[in-house]
Amino acid sequence: MAKLKLYCSVIRPRVTYACETWTLKETITNRLMVFERKVLRKIFGPTNKNGIWQIKTNQELDKTIKHKNIINFIRAQMLGWLGHMGRMQETRMVKAIYSWKPISRRPIGRPKVRWEDDVRKDTQRSKVPNWKTLVQDKGRWKELVEKAKTQHKEL
Repeated sequence: MAKLKLYCSVIRPRVTYACETWTLKETITNRLMVFERKVLRKIFGPTNKNGIWQIKTNQELDKTIKHKNIINFIRAQMLGWLGHMGRMQETRMVKAIYSWKPISRRPIGRPKVRWEDDVRKDTQRSKVPNWKTLVQDKGRWKELVEKAKTQHKEL
């Protein structure tokens, strides 16, 4: 379908620009899913069942796009960036900043979710035992990233 291809090739990349570095909080996740569902409902339109027009449910939309929603896309992009960063040389600035641990203490209260925590949770969800060794094999890591694009979210 041309409209869906247009959405996947133009609109989604605009919305998810630099998403590799985002920390996905629940409010952001919900807003992105609402946005995507609105767009998909415009693309696919209502269905006529026995003379009654009905909009597609969230489950019908999810089946239609084969579970390749915007959140799975972002999580796959994050895993791809983790793999790229894991293969970098230690002298690169990005790698140095990633492995830098500040000396100061974190503030009192519930700690904020960090990018590293978010990605670690994704690797555990994908059942990756040791991502630091797996990331060195670029082909296997790419397969893992592609598999992450269609994973169901456990409720």
